[in-house]
Amino acid sequence: MKRLKYILIFCLSCLADIALAQVRVTINAPHQAFVGQRIQVSYTVNTQDVDDYSINDFSGFDVLYGPSTSRQSSYSIINGKTNSSSTLTFSYTLMPTKEGTYKLPALTVQSGGKKYASNSASVQVLPGDDKSASNGQQAGSQRSMRTQNAGEQISGKDLFVTVTASKTKVYEQEAVLLTYKLYTLVSIDQCSGKMPELDGFHVQEIELPQQKSLKYEVHNGRNYGTVVWSQYVLFPQKTGRLTVPALPFDVEVVQQDRNVDPFDAFFGGGSTLMRVQKRITAPAVNLDVRALPAKPVSYTGAVGSNFTINGTLNPQQVDANDAAQLRLEIKGTGNLKLMTAPQVNWPKDFEVYDPKMTEKTKLTTEGASGSMVFTYTVVPRHGGKFVVPPVEFTYFDTKTDSYKTLRTDSFLLSVANTKGFVSNHANREDVKVLNSDIRYIMTGGRGIHQTGSRFFASRLYIALYPLAIFTVLVIGFVRYLNQKSDGSKKRGRRAGKAAAKRLKEAAKLMKQGEREAFYDEIMRALWGYVADKLSLPVSGLSKDNVRQLLLERNVADTDIQCFLDVLSDSEFARFAPQAAGVTMQQTMDNAVDVINTLDTIL
Repeated sequence: MKRLKYILIFCLSCLADIALAQVRVTINAPHQAFVGQRIQVSYTVNTQDVDDYSINDFSGFDVLYGPSTSRQSSYSIINGKTNSSSTLTFSYTLMPTKEGTYKLPALTVQSGGKKYASNSASVQVLPGDDKSASNGQQAGSQRSMRTQNAGEQISGKDLFVTVTASKTKVYEQEAVLLTYKLYTLVSIDQCSGKMPELDGFHVQEIELPQQKSLKYEVHNGRNYGTVVWSQYVLFPQKTGRLTVPALPFDVEVVQQDRNVDPFDAFFGGGSTLMRVQKRITAPAVNLDVRALPAKPVSYTGAVGSNFTINGTLNPQQVDANDAAQLRLEIKGTGNLKLMTAPQVNWPKDFEVYDPKMTEKTKLTTEGASGSMVFTYTVVPRHGGKFVVPPVEFTYFDTKTDSYKTLRTDSFLLSVANTKGFVSNHANREDVKVLNSDIRYIMTGGRGIHQTGSRFFASRLYIALYPLAIFTVLVIGFVRYLNQKSDGSKKRGRRAGKAAAKRLKEAAKLMKQGEREAFYDEIMRALWGYVADKLSLPVSGLSKDNVRQLLLERNVADTDIQCFLDVLSDSEFARFAPQAAGVTMQQTMDNAVDVINTLDTIL
C-alpha cells in the first residue's frame, strides 16, 4: 500500500514538473529608437531543447547582425531539492531606416514536436538628430544622454524645463493643471524644484513616481530625453489676471573629468565623474480668471462636473431626545475640498449640530475626484411625524458653463414621545408659548397720595423730591457697581475650583461607564468655567460670542479653537454615541488641558 502511495506521489510530481516546464518565448526590445541608431532585440526561450525556429522580416529595419545565439544554465539546491533552469537567446542588431512605429515580428520555435511563438512588441522610431549625424550614420549610442567633459558650458539648449497649462481662461474655483516637463541632452543625476505659496490660488500637487525614466522627443530637430517632473492642480480663488511666477529648478549635471586616470580611479576607489549644479527656470504662466455668474441661493461653492448627490436618514424612527443622522454623499470631480455643506431645512423643534465632513477623494488632472460625505446629527425634542424636505445641491458645471441643481428625496422621521425626560434646552415651541402667555404689567395711570399731611404735596416737598430721588439713585448705583465688581472677581477666582469639581464628578461617571452623564458633566464644566471667568450667565453664551469675548481678553485663537473643539466633540458624542470619535479618556484629558491653559491666561 505504501509503495502505491509513493508511486502516486511521484507521478503527480512529474505532472507538476511538466506543467511548470511549459515553453515560453519572450521578446526584449527598446520602446524608442532613432533613424540610424543601432538597437538590440533579443528573443529568449526558457529551454535549450529547441529543434527549429523561424522569424519574418523586420519591416522598417536593416538587420546589421544576427541571429546570434547564447545559452545559459543555472542549478540550485534548496532544502535538499535540486532545481535547474536553462535558456536559449536569439539576438539581432537592427538599425531603423525611417521614422514611424513598427511592430517587431514574432519568433516561432519548435520544441517537443510543438510550436511556440513569442509575444509582440512595437518600437517608435524618431527622426535622426541633426546635430549628431555624421556621414549619414548616427554617432554613438543615443540610448543615454551625453556625458559632458568637465568645465564644458551647459547652455539653455542642452537643458531646460517647460510649463504648460491645461487652460488659460477659467472660472474662479475651476481646476487648472500645470505640467512641468524637463528636456535634456546631457546626463543628469538629480533635479529639485517646488511650487511656492501662491497668492490667489489653492494648490495641490499630483503625486508622480519617484523613479523617473526618460522618454525621447524631437524638439527643434534635436532628440531630447524628456520626463514630466511635476504637476500641480490650481484652483483660482479670485478673479482677474493672475500670474503663476517663474519656478526655478536645481539640477545636477554629470560631467567627465579627463584629468583623472580611469585606472587610478578604479583601484583607488575614486571616480572620473563629477557633478555640477545648474539652475534652470520654468517661465511664468498667466491665467485669465472669470467671475462666476450670479449665484443661486442653494449654491455651495462647488465647481466641476459629473456631480451626484445621495442622502440617507438613519434611523427613521427614534424617541424624543434621541439622535438621528442624515448622511449626504456628493460625488464628482472638481474643487470638492473647497465646497461647503448643503443647507438642510430641519423642523423647528430639532436641535441641530454642525455637520461632520468625511473626505474620500483622490487628486486627478481635472481636480479632486471622489466623494464628500456630510453627516448631520439632529435631536428631535417632541414626538410626531416630521418631513425633512429634499436637500438641494447646486454646482457650477464647467462642461456647460452653467449652474445645475440636484435634489435628494424628502425624508420622513417618526419621533415617539419619551416620558419622564426633562430637557435642559428650551425649544422653539416653548418659547412661542411663553411669548403668548406672558403679558406686560400696565404702567402709568392715576397717582395716589396721602391726605391729611401738610408736608406731602407742599411746595417744599415738590422742591426737595427730585433731589432726594437723585441722591438715592446715585448711592444705589455706586453700591451696585461695588457689589458687582466684588462678585465678578470672586466668581472668576472660583471658576477653576468649580470646573475641577465638575471634572472630578465626570471622572467618576467615566469609571462607571455612564457615557451620557459623563459628557453632560464635561459640557457643564466647560460652559460653567467660561461663564464664571467672563461673569456672564450660561444662557447668555454661545460659541460665537465666547470666541469674540476670549479674543478681547487676549486669548490666542488656537487656544480658543481647542476649547470649542472639546465642546463640539462632547456635544456630538452625547447625542450620537454610535458615531466614531475620541474616547471618554481623551475627552477628559483634552478638557483638563484646555481649562488649565485658559486659567493661566484669564
